[in-house]
Amino acid sequence: MMAYSIDQASDTVAFLRVGSKSGPSRSSEAGFSLVEVSIVTALMVILAIIGVPALQGYVIENKVPKVAADMQRFVSRMKVAALGGGLAPYASVDQRALINGMRSAAVVTVQGEGQKADVAHGLGGQGRGENGTITILPDSVPGMSVGSAFRLTLSHVNHAACPMLVTAMQRMASVITVAGHGASVPVKNDFLAPVLSYQPVLADAQCAQGDNNQFVFVFQ
Repeated sequence: MMAYSIDQASDTVAFLRVGSKSGPSRSSEAGFSLVEVSIVTALMVILAIIGVPALQGYVIENKVPKVAADMQRFVSRMKVAALGGGLAPYASVDQRALINGMRSAAVVTVQGEGQKADVAHGLGGQGRGENGTITILPDSVPGMSVGSAFRLTLSHVNHAACPMLVTAMQRMASVITVAGHGASVPVKNDFLAPVLSYQPVLADAQCAQGDNNQFVFVFQ
């Protein structure tokens, strides 16, 4: 009789345990409260605000060497084409030369057809019109006629490219100016006497936050 009671009790306990496992738990049915959802949403917004500019800066920094390489190849092409062109070999240069020279670039892109196409540098701005684009015009060496040099102007460059792009181009360019905090400031000028050697700290200090910088490179 005693043995039967013990076995019966054991079966009852086992049954109760199985029943308790198979039934839905209160915690598994509970959802997120409005306060919890609000907190998570606020955190995601904060992370997005902080993270997006940082990510943009990282992307631009990684583009700089390739953009510099695209520009260096174009400048070399222009100098080769100018051989035997007299004292003003760049007198007739216009946007078509840049468009044709950048068609096969790695990062710099040509958007559109003909002389009205945009050459987007990809380092800030929209890449259209004069926003985030590269333009070319004849320039001059002091004491010589227009066309003895040419200049490339990059508009709306992000501060993340400062001063890396300028540093990458300073060996080829005779004159470099940076406009960000106010008017354009020369950071290199081989035409001065004495020569203004490249000033990387000044180039960096001249850059303003955001896509608000303009670089001008003059090549002889």
